[in-house]
Amino acid sequence: MITTRNPATGETLAEYEELTARQIDAKIARASAAYAEWRTSPVADRSALLERLAEAYDANLDKLARQATLEMGKTLKSARAEVAKCATLFRHLAQTGPAMLEPEEWDLGSGKRARGEWLPQGPVLAVMPWNFPYWQVARFLAPTVLAGNVGLLKHASIVQGCAALIEEMMHEASAPEGLLQNLCIGSAAVEPIIDDPRVIAVTLTGSEGAGKAVAEAAGRNLKKVVLELGGSDPFIVMPSADLDEAVKQAVSARIQNTGQSCICGKRMIVHGDIYDAFMAKFSDAMQAVVAGDPFDAATDMGPLSSMAQRDTVLDQIATARREGATLEFGGEPTEGPGAYISAGILTGVPLDSSTAQEEIFGPIAQVYRARDIDEAIRIANAIPFGLGSSVWTDDVAEQDRFVRDIEAGMTAINQMLASAPQAPFGGIKRSGHGRELSRHGVHEFMNLKTVMLPG
Repeated sequence: MITTRNPATGETLAEYEELTARQIDAKIARASAAYAEWRTSPVADRSALLERLAEAYDANLDKLARQATLEMGKTLKSARAEVAKCATLFRHLAQTGPAMLEPEEWDLGSGKRARGEWLPQGPVLAVMPWNFPYWQVARFLAPTVLAGNVGLLKHASIVQGCAALIEEMMHEASAPEGLLQNLCIGSAAVEPIIDDPRVIAVTLTGSEGAGKAVAEAAGRNLKKVVLELGGSDPFIVMPSADLDEAVKQAVSARIQNTGQSCICGKRMIVHGDIYDAFMAKFSDAMQAVVAGDPFDAATDMGPLSSMAQRDTVLDQIATARREGATLEFGGEPTEGPGAYISAGILTGVPLDSSTAQEEIFGPIAQVYRARDIDEAIRIANAIPFGLGSSVWTDDVAEQDRFVRDIEAGMTAINQMLASAPQAPFGGIKRSGHGRELSRHGVHEFMNLKTVMLPG
């Protein structure tokens, strides 16, 4: 039995029966049958389904957003923005996706030619997290529909209501039966699904530990895997930056989704010449953050996703202090029910400590002082992760240096990093491999078949 709870109040929302092995097998069989039909569907039909999905998300925006706020605590305004972003992605691929599936042709010389055909491959298992319960799935679902593949969704247990609504939106958009099926299962049931020969690949967004387990199972089966794992992104501020804007975006980065976002800045690395000025402004702004009812429009951040997640963050803060870091303020649980914690700042974190090497998935910023650009880059790269990064400088030479030398899959210049349908999304090092979004995400689970043409 899977139980969902409201992290703002602790109340039980619903209970869901986990699928049996026989029920899982039946859903995989249904996915296989759906693929046999969908793989040869006209691309125009796939685009039309994406348009209808966009319409369904628009029409049910409030319903979808409310469920996310209830189940994992994000503010209603951010939940609404997330649902709207999903509709944007569906429309974007509906309009631009068909061109991504056009054949490629190559001149082989001596009058010979070859053609590359983008073809689907089969059912793909998606293991998805709770922090962006719709957007993370949409990033997988949209290219799956366009490519002619089908999806099996293993969503996080705490957002089973959201998972059910995602499947409901497929029905509302008149998708073929079995094109996307929600699997209400625990983590132990994932490996046997990966082992099933009818499932051709797996994509996971989640923790490093989950990524290792899924990659190991996929590797044993010689199946492709795309992993978007954790990140402890650097947010670097240099003297030429607009300090007020950098501070504003640093706060947004650290408290977005109550700090539960993989790609938002978690480690603020500030040049020594402006460190004191940055800290004064950043501290004031972080202390002004309003934590409270996620349905209240005046709330800046809601609770963490669960009491267990709050306890994890509190344990990380305690560890940081034992390792020599200073908790400047914040990081305190609030009185009363709910998984609330106040926004806070850690300074003096030793680079060789466990705190510096791990991701804090909560509204606690680490702030580092850097003597120059070389030290800023050294601090940025002194972690096992390499997902995103944000750099603040008006010096073009510094911008180029950061882009070249920061070890990350993405770098944002003078802005907070955010995903966009048009741009590839993904990381390096222990932040995973493969790309989502853009044409690169569409092609991840497709077969580029080379056809040698007669002269």
